[in-house]
Amino acid sequence: MNLKRTYNGFTVITVLLFFTGMVLFLYTGNGWYFTIPFIGCVLPFLFNYTITATEYIFWLMIAMLPLSTELQVTDSLGLDFPDEPLLMLLTGFCLVKWMYKPGDFPVSVLKSPVFMLIILQVCWTVVTCFFSMNPLLSVKFLLAKSWYIIPFVLLFQVIIKGNSDLVRLGKLLLIPMLFVVIQALIRHAFYGYSFEGIKQTLYPFFRNHVNYSGMLVCLLAVLWAFIKLTPVSNINYKWIITGLIVGLIGLVLSYSRGAWLAFIMGMILMIVVHRRWMLQFWVLLLFSVVLIFSWLVFDHHYLKFAPDYDHTVFHTDFSEHLKATVTFKDVSNAERFYRWVAGMKMIAAKPVSGFGPNNFYQYYKPYASEEFKTWVSNNPDHSTVHNYFLLLALQQGIPGLIFFLILLIMMQLQLQKLYHRLHNAFYREIAMAAAVILMMITTLNFLSDLIETDKIGSLYWLCAGITLWLDNKLKEERQSIA
Repeated sequence: MNLKRTYNGFTVITVLLFFTGMVLFLYTGNGWYFTIPFIGCVLPFLFNYTITATEYIFWLMIAMLPLSTELQVTDSLGLDFPDEPLLMLLTGFCLVKWMYKPGDFPVSVLKSPVFMLIILQVCWTVVTCFFSMNPLLSVKFLLAKSWYIIPFVLLFQVIIKGNSDLVRLGKLLLIPMLFVVIQALIRHAFYGYSFEGIKQTLYPFFRNHVNYSGMLVCLLAVLWAFIKLTPVSNINYKWIITGLIVGLIGLVLSYSRGAWLAFIMGMILMIVVHRRWMLQFWVLLLFSVVLIFSWLVFDHHYLKFAPDYDHTVFHTDFSEHLKATVTFKDVSNAERFYRWVAGMKMIAAKPVSGFGPNNFYQYYKPYASEEFKTWVSNNPDHSTVHNYFLLLALQQGIPGLIFFLILLIMMQLQLQKLYHRLHNAFYREIAMAAAVILMMITTLNFLSDLIETDKIGSLYWLCAGITLWLDNKLKEERQSIA
């Protein structure tokens, strides 16, 4: 890097900006144009910061993930702060850095089938933006996806160099999350640890108990990896066990059925990975989903689950909530059916290109069925279909869903292979944790659509980055043996 040449270039730019500001001032009489030269003065420092400080911003962003809050900038624009601005900043810095010094780009990812599938999925998203019912909303979605993929998938390959960096990554996720859990448990005590009370304890860190429990259950897999990798004699072992106990208590008291199911599926997946049953597991899972879906559609069996408008209620008592869930009288499940039916009709209307990314809320009402309408169907929160797989199919068409499923299954198959082929025990446990987290995220997204949120979406793309990183480590091990 020739810094002298770079700074000489900035000097020329500063002089040009000075004359530009002076000409504009003389032409318009507006004194603000004299601020233009200061841009040139700032550029060298900004450039140097871009080149040298990207790593610090990355670690700050990781630590902020559990602590970020949602800010409503305008009526139509929300922002996750501060993690989303940090992601945008990292994305811009990475692009500048790699344009200036292409050798820093992690070219190893270009040989990975997983990365090629990520690119293919993004390319299809671009295509669906052209056919979108509201292209502006779809382009916003595409930009948001880019500032998740670049830091978590590409920059990850550059910053993470070995075991110590992975340990730091885990600590920067777990310690802030542990703080959130402890403060939630303390505040929850004032509500008698009631089902209704949990919702009052999560602000400003989480929108609701679903997002909170979703991130918590995924990070329990990271905590379990720490336990497996820490000797019992280590002074930190008892603190890790204490953290696990606190996390499990937080998970139980989150009163989230989806997170509990995700926890069970995560434990099942550990057995699946150990036995090398991943392919059979996914075949069985997909076959079961297709079978259930076919039965629901055949002879309109789904109409049997139409709710009673007057008797679908929201319960403040969790035992009553569970009873209502089993009998399909709970308003949240009834509303899911209302939106799922609308979603299936939207897929039938536009099966290839879909309605466009970020375009469910604006167009689903005409496709909804009155038989499934509930008293919360006015949807004041502008929430989506509550099933990420259905959401992908209706917004990006059936091809979009297929690309996502292929990527998800390939990542899990690759992590299973890495777990059994890596010689480094530390890397093996990381592979297992990533596979378990992906299964937990998959389970959560059968009842929600959390991959596009900052909390769960970040973990999903981190797992993709870890998959690529471990794959490169496997190649290094093979080369060292050879």
